[in-house]
Formats: sequence, C-alpha cells, structure tokens
Amino acid sequence: MAAAEEASRPFAGLSDVSISDDIPVEGDISVPVGASRRDDELSTLDEPVKETILRDLRAVGNKFVHVLYPKRSSALLRDWDLWGPLLLCVTLALLLQGGAADSDDQGGPQFAEVFVIIWFGSIIITLNSKLLGGTISFFQSLCVLGYCIMPLTVAMAVCRIVLLSVSGTVSFAVRLAVVTASFGWSTFASTAFLADSQPPNRKALVVYPVFLFYFVIGWMVLTFSPSQ
Repeated sequence: MAAAEEASRPFAGLSDVSISDDIPVEGDISVPVGASRRDDELSTLDEPVKETILRDLRAVGNKFVHVLYPKRSSALLRDWDLWGPLLLCVTLALLLQGGAADSDDQGGPQFAEVFVIIWFGSIIITLNSKLLGGTISFFQSLCVLGYCIMPLTVAMAVCRIVLLSVSGTVSFAVRLAVVTASFGWSTFASTAFLADSQPPNRKALVVYPVFLFYFVIGWMVLTFSPSQ
C-alpha cells in the first residue's frame, strides 16, 4: 500500500526541497526600460500640430534637395509622400493658367488638363513598371514621378519671366534652352531613383514612358503663350 501511494505521488518529495538564498540565479528577467522610453520619444501622438507641420515640411524640402542632386538612392522611396507632388502639380497648373489655350476657341481649362496629364500619366507609368516586374510600390512610384516635376515647374516660372521681358526669336531660344535642360534633369532624376527597382533587361521599357511623360509636360511649358 505504501509503495502504491509513493507511485501515485512521484513529485511529493519536492515540497521539502528548499533553495538556499546564497545560490545566485543566472539570467536577466527584468523588463528593459530603454525600449519603452525610445518608443515614447518616437511617438507623435502627443506632438504639437506646429511640430508635425514643420517636420512634414522639412521632409518635403529634403526630397526637393534629392531631386536637385539625384543619385541612385532610396531617399524618395523610403519615406514617400504625395504632398510635394500635389504642391508641384498645383503650382504648375497655376503658372499655365491664363494662356492662349484657355480661350473659348482653342481649348478647355488648362488647370484640369495639367492635373489629368500628371496624375493619369503617373498612374500609367506605375502600372507599366509593375507589369514589367518592378519591385517599387504604387505610391512610391507616384512620389518619385511627382517630385521630379520640380525642374519643369521651375522652368515654367522662368519662361513666364522671359515672356514678360523679351519677345521674338530670343525669347523662344531662351525658353527652348531652359525647357530642354529641365526636361533632361527631370528624366535623369526619375530614372536615377527608379532604375534599381526594375529588372536589368527591362529598364528601357520603363524609361521610355517616363521620357514621353516629361516630354509632354515640357512641350506644354514650351508652347505656353500668355493670352492677349
């Protein structure tokens, strides 16, 4: 009977075992405090609205700098946003407003045309890139294509100043040089950011639509003439 009771309680003897306080316990079971503090520092839920706006403006400004000095980098891809492309699109549309194409006998509203060409063209290029096996995401591609319109937007502002200053052949020659340089800069900057996300044997199929996209925008800038 005693043997049966011992068999039914195989761990009964462990209740009498005591661990001395002198034996050190190995391992660290404490909760790290640094991680929670770091998370609190990175949290923006309690951040003032002013700080949030300034931080976003600094991020947009940094992306503009990357477009001015393009290189094979993931700067525009890592933290993408559409605020910069929207700002450039609105600015370019406003600069193109008031041209001869806005008259009733020559065309529709220039503001809507710019929006359709930029956003619809960017979507088509992005879909083409994805179908060709590109690893870039949809919104990352829109971000890059939108930010790289900045040289053409600057060219549009310069062209309006030139049109107010000089006229004739000199005006056209200056505008042609400015638009050509900005067109090349926009194409080079966009391909510099998008090149690494495409298969090596299909890069030309991706660059060609980008070339046409910026060429159309550059043609709109070059052929702009203020309404009389």
